[in-house]
Amino acid sequence: MLMRLLRQYLRPYGALLLGVVVFQLAQSIASLYLPTLNAEIIDEGVVKGDTGFILSTGMVMLGITLLQVACAITAVYFGAKAAMAFGRDVRQGVFRRVGEFSEQEVTRFGAPSLITRSTNDVQQVQMLVLMSCTILVSAPILAIGGVIMALRQDLELSWILVVAVPVLLIAVGLIISRMVPLFQSMQRRIDGVNRVLREQLTGIRVIRAFVREGVESDRFAEANASLTDTALRAGRLFALVFPVVLLVLNVSSVAVLWFGAFRIQDGSMQIGSLTAFLTYLIQILMAVMMSTMIAVMLPRAAVSAGRIHEVLATTSSVADPDEPVSAITLPGTVEFRNVDFAYPGAEEPVLHDVSFVAEPGEITAIIGATGSGKTTIVNLIARLFDATGGSVRIGGVDVRELDPDVLNAQLALVPQKPYLFAGTVGSTLRYGDPDATDGELWDVLEIAQARDFVASMPGQLDAQIAQGGTNVSGGQRQRLSIARALAKHPPIYLFDDSFSALDTATDARLRAALSRSVSDATMIVVAQRVATIVGADKILVVEGGRITAQGTHEELLASSEAYAEIVESQLSVEEAA
Repeated sequence: MLMRLLRQYLRPYGALLLGVVVFQLAQSIASLYLPTLNAEIIDEGVVKGDTGFILSTGMVMLGITLLQVACAITAVYFGAKAAMAFGRDVRQGVFRRVGEFSEQEVTRFGAPSLITRSTNDVQQVQMLVLMSCTILVSAPILAIGGVIMALRQDLELSWILVVAVPVLLIAVGLIISRMVPLFQSMQRRIDGVNRVLREQLTGIRVIRAFVREGVESDRFAEANASLTDTALRAGRLFALVFPVVLLVLNVSSVAVLWFGAFRIQDGSMQIGSLTAFLTYLIQILMAVMMSTMIAVMLPRAAVSAGRIHEVLATTSSVADPDEPVSAITLPGTVEFRNVDFAYPGAEEPVLHDVSFVAEPGEITAIIGATGSGKTTIVNLIARLFDATGGSVRIGGVDVRELDPDVLNAQLALVPQKPYLFAGTVGSTLRYGDPDATDGELWDVLEIAQARDFVASMPGQLDAQIAQGGTNVSGGQRQRLSIARALAKHPPIYLFDDSFSALDTATDARLRAALSRSVSDATMIVVAQRVATIVGADKILVVEGGRITAQGTHEELLASSEAYAEIVESQLSVEEAA
């Protein structure tokens, strides 16, 4: 998965990666050439007392060093640029794919996991790319070149390389193999911390209302401790890498000096060659150590890449049509034809053989017990899910064949739990129509019974709205959500229990204003409160995922026992109050 992800997203930056290779090659060759020049200074200059040779060779070394520095800086710049662009593109790819997901895929992954995958997981792979460009490219060159140059200095001491390098690789490999499952566990535990923290921040009012701060602190402490424990276990293993590398490096250096001294004593090796061989040995082992740093990062990046690929490879269950239809024959009409819907893996369908027609200029209300399938009907109209049987038609066209842009232009949804994005009142209302004028915004606020409280806010239309609308009350958030839908001016309005947070008087005024202002639109209203739907042109009674009765309020009182029971229970409550 990691290599597939790298190939896909690094392909546009081949020129930068080629530049990294070229400049890393140049600086690595310079690094390999310097010890040989140093050996010549010792053997030909210091030993013979040739000051001119020392100065001339020293100037060459200085020039090569400056060239090495320039090449290293350029290679790091190109590598950083490619890595940052890679991270940007992957995050954008994940964001776009998540934006295509239906409710089904979002629920399957979970919001905390999707957040982690688009941030922390991308960062892990991006860091691997950066380190690979700055270290991994030069490490093999230094290791292989170092072996060749060391053999040129003295072949007899090469057995030290044959022993040291495999020992180092085996020791580090054993450590890394034990770190892989820990990195997999760490990413899951990061998901857990994100989930708990997100729940606590979102539900802070509930936590305080029920005095559950202590319990939630314990929950977070448990999730945090689990992540910390896993990170510490991985950290302890990682801490072994450098002592092992230094142990092998120092033992190898002592061996070179020990056995090299005997070779110098019997005249088969010069002092400069021994110094150069020792330098090459250090370069080789340092290259291996740098490679181990990449190897330590590789397992975690591979886990993250797998999680990213899982998102990118998941196709939405709500797929765009191959040949989308953009022409609507019956604008504003909503029709269900023998619709069934079942969630994946569910034993029973949520909806059974649902059929009805909602016409422009009519209010179609849906009422029923909790869990009867009312919201599912609305979600199928908005195509948050696709029907598993039958068809849902908008404007005479099956929503699965309709151009998504055309479908979205037909609808305005006010969800059961309204969500407001951070910004101002004006930007919130213009979410559906960016070109709406201030006058049009005040008009929809008037209809939604929100004009008075917006007019009293500092800045009015420029008043700030916090993320999620947490700085306004539930009723105000509900009314702003309704005003946002009205500002879009679509032919079809979907109100999913959108009046539940309003008092009875405000509810009545809002419905009366809607009847006057959008009388030519199709309105589908899901409600729990009978008073909200008494004046509807058609009321659908939903029981167990089936429409058991439909008609006006008066007709259903006479023909539907279930509807009569709902009306009686609510009237009794109101009378008791």
